[in-house]
Amino acid sequence: MNPSSASIAVTVVGGPTALLEWAGLRLLLDPTFDEPQRYGDHPDALEKTAAPAVAFDALGRIDAALVSHHHHEDNLDHRGRDLALTLPLVVTTPVGAQDLGTRGGTARIIGLADDEGIALDDPGVVGTAVASHAPAGARLVALAAQHGPDEWAERLGPVCGFLLSAPGHPTVYVSGDNSEVAVVEAIAARHGRVDAAILFAGAARVDDIDAPLTLTAERARAAALVLGARRVVGLHVDQWTHFSEGRDALEREFAGLESPAGGTLLAPTPLGVRTEVAL
Repeated sequence: MNPSSASIAVTVVGGPTALLEWAGLRLLLDPTFDEPQRYGDHPDALEKTAAPAVAFDALGRIDAALVSHHHHEDNLDHRGRDLALTLPLVVTTPVGAQDLGTRGGTARIIGLADDEGIALDDPGVVGTAVASHAPAGARLVALAAQHGPDEWAERLGPVCGFLLSAPGHPTVYVSGDNSEVAVVEAIAARHGRVDAAILFAGAARVDDIDAPLTLTAERARAAALVLGARRVVGLHVDQWTHFSEGRDALEREFAGLESPAGGTLLAPTPLGVRTEVAL
């Protein structure tokens, strides 16, 4: 990759949802497209407060959805799930793939265990529609993520992050709903530095778990530095009531941190606006 000319583009839809344009591919992260609503009447029911900043149909061609986990509405809501299943490809956890595979739709669904990867340029694996847009050697690897404290792992269920790489193109890390810097340290030790880190922050909380379930702003800063990221994109900071920190917390924590590519380390990514992110 030539850092002076490399870039990605990001269109933030809201919450964890964004369209990532990378290496010729258009990838939808954790689709959420429901209107505002509360999901159930129990004390920890999740509540969405705003509609998507961009309509699904306005996003244009989408090659695949990358779903960090399928079982929480703030990462895959009802309409988001239905729309994802119309795409050429959905990649998620093995248990997520098993569940989504029972729900109809036309998508090819792949479940990846931690550190398992696929060739995005192989039509036999991802289908011709995806492979035809992927550069030679493009790979997607599922990465570990820890969604809150160890003792709550069974309740919170499996989660993954993703790593995108291809010769001559930026390496992009997508954290998914990971809350622990130690997990990121292990990823950096195994995979090395990244060009862009897309971090799910917001310090998500529910009443009966006394710990953040996603990165706090402070932990996001630490994760970015561990990864040696040239640029950070912050997601998962708006549109849901259980996010205890907003975009403003990220901006305060990253204040003064500059990117080797010029400008601030934390990329400005306003809701609903396609933003070119130089790396």
